[in-house]
Amino acid sequence: MSIRTDLAAEAAFSAIQNRTEGIKQHIRQGRTCKITEITIETDEAGRSIGKGKGRYITIEAASPYAEFTEQADDIADELKKLCGCDNNILIIGLGNSGITPDALGPQAVSGIIATRHLRDELPKGHFLSGLHSVSALATGVLGQTGIEVAEITKAVCDRTSPECVIVIDALACADTSRLGTTVQLTDTGISPGSGVQNSRKELSQRTLGVPVVAVGVPTVIDMHTIYENMSGKSPEKTLPNMMVTPRDIDRIIDRTAKLIAHALNRAFQPELSHEDIETLGK
Repeated sequence: MSIRTDLAAEAAFSAIQNRTEGIKQHIRQGRTCKITEITIETDEAGRSIGKGKGRYITIEAASPYAEFTEQADDIADELKKLCGCDNNILIIGLGNSGITPDALGPQAVSGIIATRHLRDELPKGHFLSGLHSVSALATGVLGQTGIEVAEITKAVCDRTSPECVIVIDALACADTSRLGTTVQLTDTGISPGSGVQNSRKELSQRTLGVPVVAVGVPTVIDMHTIYENMSGKSPEKTLPNMMVTPRDIDRIIDRTAKLIAHALNRAFQPELSHEDIETLGK
């Protein structure tokens, strides 16, 4: 079978059904989202489904336009659990802002409330000087910069010494209903471009030296995967393949980028209200 997906909830489906040793699933209900946590306990179990050892949290909304603030709070709660800290955070937006399905990372980063510089620039006692330290960067892609994203991120980490790195990227899925409606969080890091078979050097604790949490939303699906889901058969090798995205992908990217930025701001600036974040994050 040739189904391609970045989502652990899809990759591990058969393993969960067959109760594969070393792969566990727990489902719970958030404020407005279904939350599925998959734990891969061993490297061997991870290899069986093509995923790394670690925790994968899938947050599913009923539609791309579900209740915004409640969904953001669900994501923020799960982020805080995975990160284990809420200060001195570096947020990296991966992707090409010129290609709409790949623009999730850069657009999300544009809504982050960056505060690392405020401690030195604002007078003591200013209401913004007490915010937690967060920095944000959209790296572009190798074809634009000539520099691997992992090299840029490692250099910034060496200079700024964050306690945790958050990486935002667009993903591929196997079920069209998940496009724009699902957010995946994982503490295993990420290999940029892996969803479209253009995998670059990974961003992980092993390569950066600090915990890395990846945040992603599926924005594309593989045509061979659609064929296989509909027919139950693997496509002929001669059948052309392509990545498919919804026709309203511009609206999906706009909303999901705002959602992720809002959730990150809620997670790392808990003293700010939703209204504060909407004002400061613009």
